[in-house]
Amino acid sequence: MAQKMNDYGVGLEDTVRKMPASLASERALLGSILIDPACITDVLTVVGADDFYLTEHKEIFLAMRELFDASSEIDPVTLIDSLVHKGVYEKAGGEEYIRSLLEATPNSMNVQDYARIVKEKSTLRRIIATCSDVSNMTFSEQEEVTHILDFAQSQFTEISAGRDSRSFQHIRDVLRNVFDNLHQLAEDPAAARGTPTGFSGVDRLLVGMGDSDLIILGARPGMGKTSFALNVATNVAISQKKAVCVFSLEMSAEQLVSRLLSSEAMVDSYALRSGQLSEDDWKRLADAAARLSKTDLYIDDTSGLTVTAMKAKLRRVENLGFVVIDYLGLMESEQHYDNRALEVGVISRGLKLMAKEMRVPILCCAQLSRGTESRTDKRPQLSDLRESGSIEQDADVVMFLYRDEYYKTDRSPDEQEGNVAEVIIQKNRHGSTGNIKVGWIGAYTKFRTIVDLEEP
Repeated sequence: MAQKMNDYGVGLEDTVRKMPASLASERALLGSILIDPACITDVLTVVGADDFYLTEHKEIFLAMRELFDASSEIDPVTLIDSLVHKGVYEKAGGEEYIRSLLEATPNSMNVQDYARIVKEKSTLRRIIATCSDVSNMTFSEQEEVTHILDFAQSQFTEISAGRDSRSFQHIRDVLRNVFDNLHQLAEDPAAARGTPTGFSGVDRLLVGMGDSDLIILGARPGMGKTSFALNVATNVAISQKKAVCVFSLEMSAEQLVSRLLSSEAMVDSYALRSGQLSEDDWKRLADAAARLSKTDLYIDDTSGLTVTAMKAKLRRVENLGFVVIDYLGLMESEQHYDNRALEVGVISRGLKLMAKEMRVPILCCAQLSRGTESRTDKRPQLSDLRESGSIEQDADVVMFLYRDEYYKTDRSPDEQEGNVAEVIIQKNRHGSTGNIKVGWIGAYTKFRTIVDLEEP
């Protein structure tokens, strides 16, 4: 008898498949914990309750974890008592099944292997569920193609990173993470800091740039926001040994690298542009190029990128640690609006969500309005953020660059080459605000820490 086929030429009998699961591994894993309760600490770093296929096994694991969290003994008696109180078992039936778990597990030596198998099967089920979601979205034709692709990419990124974005987290799991972090901080206080900018005064207020933080760096043209962003990017790439991605929507990659070389080698930027380099300049440039070549610093100078396009590129970068975008005003949204302020608001919200999804700090440069020019005190304020008030709302940190000497017309050559700039932190979701003074060397497009001038 011929097999019935569906519209795609696939046998209907072939489409009836079992979900990936290893009930034997699940039983052996639970039995191992009963034999050696101490091994649950290793198991908890690999699997969670939702990784169990059988609901009964999930409930047993949850009960074991609750006993562990309460510092109670995990044995058949306490476990059955907990399950009876939760209404999972009646006493007689519970005892029989818990005893069978012990009998089916010879010892706990292979508990890590059991946990790995359970996790792998759970991951396969998540892949199937994600593919089903993407398939349903595609067949419905109610979503933009870019949104479907972004959803699929984000889901598979979460799966590959071992993160579960499909369900709630119980507070007990979050509490465990918090206490793990507290123990780590108690042993290593430096671990409390996020990604350092390389400027000690800024890091003191921010306590480093936190993972998932959207940091807005605003300034009027000519204040050096691109140079500051590049200085921070270089500091992170060198000190943290992580990949740093720079999206340059205004300057070409060659122009950007020329600035980096000038700053890192301390070679006059005019000499670089004109080619009038001394023998010592060539040596310093070679040394700087060697240092920069050892870093994982990536530059993308594609114009008019959208948040979705950036995310697609960042997902392919391994060991990502920091992202710089120069600058917000040149980004495009997925949909065009008649009101640019509304469009920028959509972009800034997208950037915050991207920082949260990628779990890295994102520093985005932004232009300020001309309102600063008409004031006596020309230091920027939050209201000077151009085009949209939502930038202030979405950002975790808003800081401005200001150089008083920029507005002076009678600057001496010394003042033009090296003067003091201010990093004004006006919003800090995680701590205090304040002004930090840093050195600015215009000839080298370089900012530097001035410890003795930093304000407490």
